[in-house]
Amino acid sequence: MASISIKNMSVSYNKGKSYVLDNLNLEVKDGEFCVFLGPSGCGKSTAMHCIAGLLHPASGEIRFGDEVMTEGSGKKKTFVPPQERNIAMVFQEYALYPNMTVRENMSFALKTKKAPKEEIEKRVNYMAQMLSIEQLLDRRPAELSGGQRQRVALGRALVRDPQVFLLDEPLGNLDAKLRDQVRYELKKIQEQLGITTIYVTHDQTEAMTMAD
Repeated sequence: MASISIKNMSVSYNKGKSYVLDNLNLEVKDGEFCVFLGPSGCGKSTAMHCIAGLLHPASGEIRFGDEVMTEGSGKKKTFVPPQERNIAMVFQEYALYPNMTVRENMSFALKTKKAPKEEIEKRVNYMAQMLSIEQLLDRRPAELSGGQRQRVALGRALVRDPQVFLLDEPLGNLDAKLRDQVRYELKKIQEQLGITTIYVTHDQTEAMTMAD
């Protein structure tokens, strides 16, 4: 796992005429659950996408532990691409592969990395048990409820054992009762695994309930 350090990060979509994020500084400790809270358009997802490497900030530095992910600007800029940052992301949309079973969805990234078959099976079974979806492993997404699909999406991300876990309003499509349940389970799993987590939401109750 890793801490996250952001120093003097700015993001502009119009070559510096105005800034979505202006001189952001943030320290997230190793294993900490940090929540970005605010209304739509305030820059929550923009900051997360910079951490993920999906966006290039205009300036500033991002580190995971002692390793530089993004630094500087112009030709001298250091930039580690998303696939090399050992991160996992979950969005509001589940984005599961409809033609694959739950087991195949959860193991896809590990198979792509050519992990040993025994290791894949062990990780998938362990995460399915933690998320209480072990009885769903041979079903396809169309056969699942919204809450079950979201658990599969979480499991697919966590099974990779990332050093940083990024969640962009992942419970937005769930009804209030189910959202409370999955929120509790997600926080419990994050504490057990000790993964450094950034969580984006506009729900103040959700932020105050989950954040360290």
